[in-house]
Amino acid sequence: MYRNLNDFIQEWERNCGGTLAIYKAITDDKKQVAIVEGHSSLESLAWHLTTSPAYFMGQVGFSLNVELNPQNTPATISEIISTYSAVSENIVKLAKENLSDEKLLTEVNSHGHQTPIGALLRMMVDHQTHHRAQMQVLLRQAGLPVPGVMGPTKEDLAK
Repeated sequence: MYRNLNDFIQEWERNCGGTLAIYKAITDDKKQVAIVEGHSSLESLAWHLTTSPAYFMGQVGFSLNVELNPQNTPATISEIISTYSAVSENIVKLAKENLSDEKLLTEVNSHGHQTPIGALLRMMVDHQTHHRAQMQVLLRQAGLPVPGVMGPTKEDLAK
């Protein structure tokens, strides 16, 4: 749980940088790679991570100023990258304008449970980290380079 707004903003921006590195490694010809047929693909996970912050921020009580439709995946990875960048920047803007250390402790109703805003923001970051790790495995399976996000990868060490 975040108790300091600056801690959230710094971690969110760092986390988003790692997510963008993963997105930029995806090629349009490999975006449909999934662990097995019928499971989430690189593209579907990227779009999910682009649209899901609207859910988390909605739980906090904010609306993102970005046009998002989880059912309407853009045609290219570059379009997903552009939308993701707008979403992540909007979250920082909303946080700076509307939250404070004290407000992070404010409890809101989340699925029938009173939950501090700082805990919901932590869940949003953890959710992104979880799916980003899945995408790293799919990049490897697709034969694409895997960027080091939380430490060096095989590709990084080979340089």
